[in-house]
Parts: sequence; C-alpha cells; structure tokens
Amino acid sequence: MYEGKFPKKRYKHTLKFLKNFVSQDESILDLGVVNPFSEILTKEGYKVTNTAGEDLDLDTSSVQTDNYDVVTAFEIFEHLVSPFNVINDIKAKKLVASVPLKLWFASAYRSKTDERDRHYHEFEDWQFDWLLEKAGWKIKKREKFTNPVRKVGIRPILRRFTPRYYLVYAERI
Repeated sequence: MYEGKFPKKRYKHTLKFLKNFVSQDESILDLGVVNPFSEILTKEGYKVTNTAGEDLDLDTSSVQTDNYDVVTAFEIFEHLVSPFNVINDIKAKKLVASVPLKLWFASAYRSKTDERDRHYHEFEDWQFDWLLEKAGWKIKKREKFTNPVRKVGIRPILRRFTPRYYLVYAERI
C-alpha cells in the first residue's frame, strides 16, 4: 500500500518484518508515544495503542496487562537505563523489537538539546539476545540491516555497509 513512500528505509524494512509474525486481528501495545511508525501501522490496519510517555524504567504497569497480544518496541530499549525490567514484565506473548547496534566507528547517540534523547545502550546482537532470553523470551527470527544517510564522509560510507539496526521477533517461553 505504501511501498516506496516511507520516509525512512527502516520503516519499510520493519513493516515487512512485522507482517510475517503479527496479524491485523492482534492487538498491539507500542512502547513510546504515538510516532510516525505507529501511525503507519494504524494506516496498514493494525490495532495499535501507544504508551503515554511514562518512564518505563520506573513504571512498567503499561506492559503488565493481558489486554495486548503483541508488544512492539522500535528504538526504545536503548533509551532505558534498565531495559530488563520492562522486557521482563511484558505479559503479551509476542514481542517485535528493534535496537541500534553498537558501531565501532561512532559514539553512542546523545542529543545536545534534549536530555531524554540519549542512548544508554547501543547493543551488540548477542547482548540483546541475552537480555531477551534472560527475561524469558525465545527469539524466533532476527535480522540486521543498514540505514544509509545522504551525507559525505567516511562514516556515511561505512553506514552503507555496516548494519545499524537489529530487529527481533520473540515469543514468551
């Protein structure tokens, strides 16, 4: 429906991945406030509810309910001091999540204007797998993908070939 019209390559990639595991009949709790990707999911016919912007390090009550079949978390866990707590408390049976991968040629992201917009973690794939498994999830599918930027320089060239995102589908054990 929106083929080729997504503002970012990662939206297109993430939607294609999600469609393999989540039906439009399932209810989704998307961690984080309403965002461009949750709006795309809604336009694609998914039933999506977003969290209200609460600090998921301190308040995991939004995931401690059986009201949702699936929890999605796209570039959320890296902003938490302790992502284990919310991942462990999820009651839904399915999880689709993506995190930025640690890049050897770039420091962790930190906004200069918004103190909440920083990455406490940028993961290696094995670290995120271990975190999910320790919290009682079985990974069924995983993918890495790049997200090139239209800039000039060594880092933009490296981003064309180096995976930036790690996308996982997991089920509660």
